[in-house]
Amino acid sequence: MKLKTRIFMSFFLIVLIPIFLMIMLLIGVAIFRGQQLRVQYGIDVNNLSPELQVIIADVIFSMIVILVITAIILSVWLYSGISTPLSHLTKATREIRDGNLDYEVKAEGAKEVKELCEGFEEMRMRLKAANEEKLEADRQNRELISNISHDLKTPITAVKGYVEGIMDGIADTPEKMDRYIKTIYNKSIEMDHLINELTFYTKINTNRIPYTFSKVNVQNFFEDAAEELRYDLTSKNIAFDYQNTVGRDVQVIADVEQMRRVINNIIGNSVKYMDKPDKKISLRVRDAGEEIEAQISDNGKGISSKDLGNIFNRFYRADSSRNSTQGGSGIGLSIVKKIMEDHGGRVWASSTEGEGTTMYFSLRKHVA
Repeated sequence: MKLKTRIFMSFFLIVLIPIFLMIMLLIGVAIFRGQQLRVQYGIDVNNLSPELQVIIADVIFSMIVILVITAIILSVWLYSGISTPLSHLTKATREIRDGNLDYEVKAEGAKEVKELCEGFEEMRMRLKAANEEKLEADRQNRELISNISHDLKTPITAVKGYVEGIMDGIADTPEKMDRYIKTIYNKSIEMDHLINELTFYTKINTNRIPYTFSKVNVQNFFEDAAEELRYDLTSKNIAFDYQNTVGRDVQVIADVEQMRRVINNIIGNSVKYMDKPDKKISLRVRDAGEEIEAQISDNGKGISSKDLGNIFNRFYRADSSRNSTQGGSGIGLSIVKKIMEDHGGRVWASSTEGEGTTMYFSLRKHVA
């Protein structure tokens, strides 16, 4: 049954029942009083004067009018306090059903109805936020696919070209053949790295990063990492310097594999944006009280102050240009941030344009 029908029925019940009871009461009183008057005084109520009958009729009519007006006012007040907010809610439901999550529902009406409107508005805001997150996630996924596709195309094209060269007999000397094979191998490593980044990104999105935490000696870990970095960077004609002033017995709780990923992603980002002939990268590890702090510095092009606060955001690029030396999926530093947060640590950066950038990350010491 509709609300309007219920209110109309209530209105008639409010009016008719009291009128019916009042009439029955008056009839009963009239009969009773008429009998008393006949017995005691010999007066017949049916023979009352016309003036008195008019007065009685006016009183009854006035009572009925007052009752009807009161019922109308109460019904309108009740209906307006419920119907208007419900009509707004109905319209809002249709708007949301049609995809318009910007339609605002104002809280009005009776307390209960107002609470209903407030709850509906909170639901709308949550739906809108969830929809915006989904749209942003979809946009990021599309951008990731576009980035990975672009960056895979370059090494695949190179591999294809060198393989065709071998097939056509262009690599007709052992030296050429060796160079072609090494190039194909290096391009394969690039593709493998991109695919690994994509796989790791999906694990980040589903919070399924495979951590294996253990006690890690700071000196041993960074010495091993520095040795690998020195070999790799030297082969790329990049000078590397390493210093560690942390005590020999200091330990942290960390996942060795993921911490290596942190260092490699930062170093890879530095190498990607090197723009000077005399390239330099340094790794410093120091004791920072309750934490150990690592600093990775380079003498690259640097990052502007307006971009510095966004470099750890997913897919953010301080340099929008894309070429074979400055490609990448755009998620390397966001992976670094995620890993450090999951370790209970921090990561941040400082930079001067034209001079270079320093990346910092820290981990709390393990107290036995």
